[in-house]
Amino acid sequence: MTLLSSGPTTCPEQLCHNGACRRTDLPPLLSPNVRWLWDQIAQRADRRGDAVMNSGTMKITTPHSPAQRAAVIGLLAASTLPPGVTRRIDLDQLTQALRRREPGLTPGAVTAHALGRPLARRAADKARQTARLTTLQHLRSRLARALPTTAPVRPDDAGWDCLRRRGTLARLQQHPDPERLLRACFAVLHHLPASGRADRRRLAHTAVGNPHALDAGTDLACLVLAEAAAGGRADTAGAAREAWDRLGVDLDTLTGGLLTLGVHPAGWHIPANQPIVLTPHVLRNAQWPAPGQHERPWIFLTENPAVAAAALDDVEGRVRLLCTVGTPSRTELQALARLADSGWRIAVRADFDAAGLALVRSVLHTVPEAEAWHMTADDYTASLHPSPFEPGALDFDHLGDTPWDPPLAAAMHACGRPAYEEGLLGPLLTDLRQGYPSASAPVATTAGVFR
Repeated sequence: MTLLSSGPTTCPEQLCHNGACRRTDLPPLLSPNVRWLWDQIAQRADRRGDAVMNSGTMKITTPHSPAQRAAVIGLLAASTLPPGVTRRIDLDQLTQALRRREPGLTPGAVTAHALGRPLARRAADKARQTARLTTLQHLRSRLARALPTTAPVRPDDAGWDCLRRRGTLARLQQHPDPERLLRACFAVLHHLPASGRADRRRLAHTAVGNPHALDAGTDLACLVLAEAAAGGRADTAGAAREAWDRLGVDLDTLTGGLLTLGVHPAGWHIPANQPIVLTPHVLRNAQWPAPGQHERPWIFLTENPAVAAAALDDVEGRVRLLCTVGTPSRTELQALARLADSGWRIAVRADFDAAGLALVRSVLHTVPEAEAWHMTADDYTASLHPSPFEPGALDFDHLGDTPWDPPLAAAMHACGRPAYEEGLLGPLLTDLRQGYPSASAPVATTAGVFR
């Protein structure tokens, strides 16, 4: 082997530790037939976090190729090793064998050049990540202690593990400036309303100077909601609007809400069957009139605006219909509860899918006297399209039960397909025309009042 007369004091390719290769003719050690040995040493070095690998022992598995086994004669053994066996080798002895060629050479140095990369980077990166997380954890603790005692969300040390399990810490580390993101999060927590309500954009501007900093999907919004969830104040598995609502934060009090036909707050005068939207601001403050003495006290609640559109086209006379246009917020549910307190009876229905069943469950939980409307197993079967184009599949993990009609959940599990409100428009419109659910025919008292 030819030794170079001079060379740099460090590895010119920045691959091995302390320039152990600096005066060595490495190519004979980098033969393809020896690569199997360096591959196994590299795996062990990465796990161990040892870029030198010049001491201790490790297990290797010998290849079946005679040429590959013969190539390490003099490095691992004086004669050819048997094929396909696992054997423990002494790294000190391997180091001495290499140093007969060059005094500073190590197994790690040769392996790094054979693979074309520094060793133990994974362990070093993990150590750096651990140190970074520790720094962030200490910063989080200091910021938490600085929050006012009235803050609705006060993160504690136990919440750190919750953030880890949810993957929040991994996302935090990927941010270009995680310390700044963490400080911004606690600025938002500092300004969360202890009582009353706050607009999300105004909150974001007050806390961090950018009204869009808490928009959906931003790193800051995700971190704030994750901290709230870790403290039991929000549920990030549900809709973001609901999570913010639980924190007293309104995404927008002038959009969203309930589409309505014939259901208005007290004192409003709206033409019959004029569709309007009752915004969250209206719903939060609305006072509802009681049913008239001689009118049916039913309000129908549906999920899809297609039902409202069909009612406008096909139903003559007054219709009392509310449409959530998706998952109802807590503000909308509380408005329904106040409607029930005013004497109205709520008939609720939705699509036959996980979100629809969750909607019905939430309404029945908030308004226990409400009734499920055409939400039985028979209704589900009647709603199924006979030959759907690209039929969807039910999300069984979130389907849940149907306590108002247990056979419904069983039927949906058996079929595996969702069904939609549009598939049951005929019976729904019939009920809207008559003013009460078919399953709850009204009974007139001697005073002429419908029950």
